[in-house]
Amino acid sequence: MARRERVMRMSVEQPLWRALAGYRVLTMLYAVGLFCTAYDEFARPWVAVGFYAVLAVWTLATLPKVAGEAACTKRFLAVDLTIAVTGILLTLVADTQERIHDGGPTLPSIWTAGSVLAFAIKGGWRWAAFASTAVAVANLVERGAPVRDTVHNVILVWVASIAIGYVVEVARASERTLARALEIEAATRERERLARDIHDSVLQVLAMVKRRGAALGGEAAELGRLAGEQEVALRTLVSGGLVPVSRVSEDTARGAVVRAVEEPDDPEGPVDLRALLMPYAGARVSVAEPGAPVTLPANAARELAAAVGAALDNVARHAGEHARAWLLIEDWPDEVIVTVRDDGPGIPEGRLAQAEGEGRMGVALSIRGRLRDLGGSAELVSTPGQGTEVELRVPKSGTTSEKTARGRR
Repeated sequence: MARRERVMRMSVEQPLWRALAGYRVLTMLYAVGLFCTAYDEFARPWVAVGFYAVLAVWTLATLPKVAGEAACTKRFLAVDLTIAVTGILLTLVADTQERIHDGGPTLPSIWTAGSVLAFAIKGGWRWAAFASTAVAVANLVERGAPVRDTVHNVILVWVASIAIGYVVEVARASERTLARALEIEAATRERERLARDIHDSVLQVLAMVKRRGAALGGEAAELGRLAGEQEVALRTLVSGGLVPVSRVSEDTARGAVVRAVEEPDDPEGPVDLRALLMPYAGARVSVAEPGAPVTLPANAARELAAAVGAALDNVARHAGEHARAWLLIEDWPDEVIVTVRDDGPGIPEGRLAQAEGEGRMGVALSIRGRLRDLGGSAELVSTPGQGTEVELRVPKSGTTSEKTARGRR
């Protein structure tokens, strides 16, 4: 089956842009409404009418500019802030001095905060500090003196915009960290899958060539030696490997990008696990099965059968030529359990850790790695002189990777 690359986008700031677009429209209507209720009190209402006409056209025409970080350019922000500051200063011309001294609202009113917030979301707390300072100066000039309510509003806008800008910066950094972590996880899973396939095929062949060459001698011994060198080199590569650098989107407006290779939906449907395990039965391998179909998704059944094959291969290689193995298949309501037991000498304490350090990843990748990807577990119990038992558990409700893929779509 063909594998495909799944692209996931994550953006924690996109909802902020949508909220800002709605805020600008609502506060523009609010400012116009305030003016309409106090039209007769203005000294030069025609100045206010002209400003509100420009404000309404600008707000509606520039909605695409606040749709995302990329569209919100520096030129737009400069013009937007200029309109806000101009509206505050035009209050001195349009309104009466009595209303201004009594704390009447400026012409743009709270629409000004939207302009400052655009700076905060676009450039972080430093840009927010610049925009809010410009608005603060304009408000102080409009009032003529640092009156308590004006200072209170100025400080509120200043602190709020800087705080939002800082939160946006932290969110962007966290977004990229998460993207990097997900990319490493996806790359590691893919590397482990390839390592399992290599272990179950190429490494086994190289090991066999090495043993047979040493036994035959002559030119075959040299061939076996070369095969042994390649086996060691390949095991080193498999056990170490390289994780590709995370590919994070340069378009921060659309959020960080994570690319992960995922398995396509399996069209084969459920598979009877017994059909995959019965071929292992032989003179030295006994298989006990429930007598009824043991169904699992095709991919899960194949991976479980491959893990069983790796366990039996370990028996053949390490338990001795005359060792026997027993395979027990159990079909439970929520999981399938396969137990592989042998009567060999057992595994000496610390041998598994030593083998993993040498790049021999049969148990770590071919068995435990496969079961982990299926959302199951592999437990190994070995007593020196009494054989080894490997218990493989796979849930029927779907694999971990399948659940993860469904949750991210």
